[in-house]
Amino acid sequence: MSDKKNLGHNSKKDFLKKEVEHIDITSFDARKIISSMSKMSFVSREIANATNIFNQMIEDKDCTIFLTLAGSTSAAGCMHIYRDMVKYNMVDAIVATGASIIDMDFFEALGFKHYQGSQFQNDKELRKNYIDRIYDTYIDENELQMCDKKICEIADNLEPRSYTSREFINEIGKYLKTNAKKKNSLIETAYENEVPIFCPAFTDSSAGFGLVMHQEKNPKKHLTIDSIKEFRELTEIKIRSKGSGLFMIGGGVPKNFIQDTVICAELLGKDVDMHKYAVQITVADSRDGACSSSTLKEASSWGKVDITKEQMVFAEATSVLPLIASDAYHNGSWKKRNKKKFSKIFG
Repeated sequence: MSDKKNLGHNSKKDFLKKEVEHIDITSFDARKIISSMSKMSFVSREIANATNIFNQMIEDKDCTIFLTLAGSTSAAGCMHIYRDMVKYNMVDAIVATGASIIDMDFFEALGFKHYQGSQFQNDKELRKNYIDRIYDTYIDENELQMCDKKICEIADNLEPRSYTSREFINEIGKYLKTNAKKKNSLIETAYENEVPIFCPAFTDSSAGFGLVMHQEKNPKKHLTIDSIKEFRELTEIKIRSKGSGLFMIGGGVPKNFIQDTVICAELLGKDVDMHKYAVQITVADSRDGACSSSTLKEASSWGKVDITKEQMVFAEATSVLPLIASDAYHNGSWKKRNKKKFSKIFG
């Protein structure tokens, strides 16, 4: 609560001083911590079990690993974790909110930053300075609007037709390859490693604002986003996978979207197994019938997730994800995996 004493800022420069620094999972070895947690109880043991399941996914040569992202962990300092999970072959496809990919990752690739702030700050004062707040993290709204406009610019230079979010994000990857102010973003790294990124609610982000501007400028010839086609594309990855595992941060649309590929494949007459492995890190409550799109055991009743190797971790993701990912990195099983390069199957 001591932060309340330091809220007398009155200019944008005063607010945007301390940059969020993204944690580096390669710089520390969490294996001893995770090993100790496995001998404890409560959430500690759940974290250790989740880590064990994630390592099993990586060790299983037939397992396609899907990373799903919801929430604002990328802005909060976890952005390089997701990038490194791609770089070190721990992820084969990503399903995320548009905000995680565009408002946070693409935003920083353009050279902009997220800043440490305070959840106690007067939001009217922030609004006067054109600063957006994510809990205790600040974003310069002027810079975010530049991100919107850059999306519009990229769209203006593409063939006017329907694209899946995966196709459009792939085009962003091409753009960043030569134009990024900050190299090695998640989008650029995924593009280089042929790991597809899907954003089923793509327009609920800076991408939406940018594409609205693009269509306004080009009323007769413009691109659109085909979410049905991308559902089919994601399902095709599931169909081509001998087995699959889910590593989920938060829940919502990304979580439900990837789980639904099992049902979609069945409706297409394809014989597929439920997702064999599943880990979800969330603070959501199950008592309202949701829990960010059902608990994993509940998902089993829908035929989506096998409950043999699943773990719900009820914790705030920035506090436990670095430990799980560091353990997996230092465990080193990713070195033996063949890269699946699913982006190739779409041409």
